[in-house]
Amino acid sequence: MTRLIAAALLAAALAVPAVAAPSRIVILRHGEKADAWKLCATGDQRAAALAAIDLGKGAASSLFANGAPDAIMATTLHTLELVAPAAASWAAPIILWSAVPTPGMDKATFTDAVSARTREAVADLLQNPRWNAKTVVMVWEHDHIASAKLDTANPDTPVTLYRLLGLDAFADVPATWPGENYDYFLDVRIDPATGKPTEVDVIRQDFPAPYGDVPSNEWGKPNGLTAASGCEH
Repeated sequence: MTRLIAAALLAAALAVPAVAAPSRIVILRHGEKADAWKLCATGDQRAAALAAIDLGKGAASSLFANGAPDAIMATTLHTLELVAPAAASWAAPIILWSAVPTPGMDKATFTDAVSARTREAVADLLQNPRWNAKTVVMVWEHDHIASAKLDTANPDTPVTLYRLLGLDAFADVPATWPGENYDYFLDVRIDPATGKPTEVDVIRQDFPAPYGDVPSNEWGKPNGLTAASGCEH
């Protein structure tokens, strides 16, 4: 009987997901886009600027003082395209939590696909021992980083990084990512033992020449792009 009880307790313990969280997650949005499948020229410039200035190997103002991030994650074609130059500079793979639009797919179906991949990605980050105390870059869709509208529509099943990672505990982290802002990082520090965030820095991207034309608008302000840019606005 004692052995049976011990076995039952062990099985119950193993059924509870362990916390094995990264110590840092750098979150950013994809670049400016031409349509549902590809970035526009400005978005391509942002991808190059991020590789050269912030995210890539040998970057001028690198976010990674101790070498390459341990993982680079993306979810859609736009996010994959944005981070590809930075990942290539490290000769690093991109982990793709794939949500890809298809011709004729309606917005609600696409949103549901990104929601599912977002939940799966965060569950893996907070339970998979491979990420324990690691540094991870997540390039994501802005409404699945932070969206009060999505959070209201999904009160019992979080679908945004804002709620899934507990960023709603910080008053200075906006509850909604504005549509015209492509130019910010959320630099999240996490206690790997608890999976809870301890600090979040909201950082604006600001690039020198030859990337000075890439928009660096303040939070919630227009980015200045017009139809002539070839970018959705």
